[in-house]
Amino acid sequence: MPKIEIASYSGTGNTTELAGLIAQASGGRVWSLPHDGDGKPAMWEALDVADAILFGSPTYMGGPAWQFKRFADASSGRWDKRSWQNKLAGGFTASGSTNGDKGECLSYFITLANQHGMIWVSLGQASPPSRANDAEQMNWTGGNGGVMAIAGRGGLPKGDILSVQAYGTRIKELTQRFQR
Repeated sequence: MPKIEIASYSGTGNTTELAGLIAQASGGRVWSLPHDGDGKPAMWEALDVADAILFGSPTYMGGPAWQFKRFADASSGRWDKRSWQNKLAGGFTASGSTNGDKGECLSYFITLANQHGMIWVSLGQASPPSRANDAEQMNWTGGNGGVMAIAGRGGLPKGDILSVQAYGTRIKELTQRFQR
């Protein structure tokens, strides 16, 4: 069974919901970063032996929350030892608006993974044609780097839920393939 670990921070609970959906679909385990962004020793140990690590944060001001950034900065010791080299990596984010510069947050995750020598897993979902595009459809916002959800007052749109579940399944399948 692949070891899939999910390290995420959530300010309002929306990113936690995304992490939980990915965990259900992938068989992964969620590590919720606390409000001070300081990771627990057990989390670091689990990430070091994982086959895949997923990063999650809300998008704040065009990037991840500072709590996630603190986690990323603290991973520099692993960078030095190449502890995460050749692990699969993926990411997800949410913001309150349709765009919200979520692509910039995913780009941050991709850069972090690249610095660690990880292998990034794209979303792998085509977006619906513009005439048929609505919040009920998977990848309705047309992202490619990872899950970009819209966290409105009424919860996550159905399309974002479908997208994050499919992404979790993709992570699981690719992790199994890489284990062979």
